[in-house]
Amino acid sequence: MPAPWTPEQARAWYERRAWPCGFNYLPSTAVNSTEFWQAETFDLPTIERELTWGAELGFNSARVFLPFIVWRHDAAGLKARIDIFLRTAHAHKIATSFCLFDDCAFSKKDPWLGKQDEPVPGKMATSWTASPGHTLVNDRAAWTEMERYVRDVVGAFAQDERVLLWDLYNEPGNEGQGDRSLALVKHTFDWARAAGPSQPLTSGLWNYSLEFHALNQALLDASDVLSFHSYAPLDGVREIVARLKTHGRPIVCTEYMARLCNSRFATHLPYLKAERIGAIHWGLVNGRMQTNFPWPNLKPANDEWFHDIFHAAGRPYKPDEIEVIRACTGAGSGCV
Repeated sequence: MPAPWTPEQARAWYERRAWPCGFNYLPSTAVNSTEFWQAETFDLPTIERELTWGAELGFNSARVFLPFIVWRHDAAGLKARIDIFLRTAHAHKIATSFCLFDDCAFSKKDPWLGKQDEPVPGKMATSWTASPGHTLVNDRAAWTEMERYVRDVVGAFAQDERVLLWDLYNEPGNEGQGDRSLALVKHTFDWARAAGPSQPLTSGLWNYSLEFHALNQALLDASDVLSFHSYAPLDGVREIVARLKTHGRPIVCTEYMARLCNSRFATHLPYLKAERIGAIHWGLVNGRMQTNFPWPNLKPANDEWFHDIFHAAGRPYKPDEIEVIRACTGAGSGCV
């Protein structure tokens, strides 16, 4: 089995690239990743329009979730649609990072094909399903098919320069999974590496409590480039970065920006740029996922949006944030 990249290899790869700055992306017309990617609801006109808005702000990176269930039903079709997405993003000078698995499941349901649940008014992401779903994560008999999925998708785009990196597993252990996801995480890295990708592999730290020590160590050991999530105020992000820097590898923050948590563009984006840490916020356009509303454990404050920067029609939510972004990306009149 190929070994992870050395820190020197990872730094050499990172130094050849522009500073990654972008967004987690779901079309505003999709309620979850299944609705995004299944053939009958894949909405290319919306994708083209919204990626144009992102590119106009100077963003050069998009992080996108893939659904195992769609591959299982229509592997060739999913790969064809991935190619269409990559072509569209590349035309806007946006490189894409793909998540293959995800333990986050706001819906508390395993995924299914066809018509998806409608969003609950006033609630965030109530239709979001995990990939492949916790039932399959905990069923080792299903792992043979999941291995085929990882090898097939990574292998199909292993030498594709339009792919920035493979963010293999989003928030492993979430929704009470804990260490039950640990073995699949390790296998996923092995399967992906066996496909021979030219791009680095990663999976982001997101829970920093002691009970996640084994999972976090596995992610640090297996990742070529280190990545993390943090919706904390800037001091909390600085603490995480200080710990990650001791590993000598490039760092990408693959989720941040939650206004009610004091994770904001004005405070965080200039810092991430100054440290040359990749900055991928959540999210681009407000839509059916309803991430303008906060997590269930938080109460809205003065109707302020939690995530997102554009209304579905393209109007910026906060024009002052747009100016901060433009300044940092160089798409504006100055650069921080």
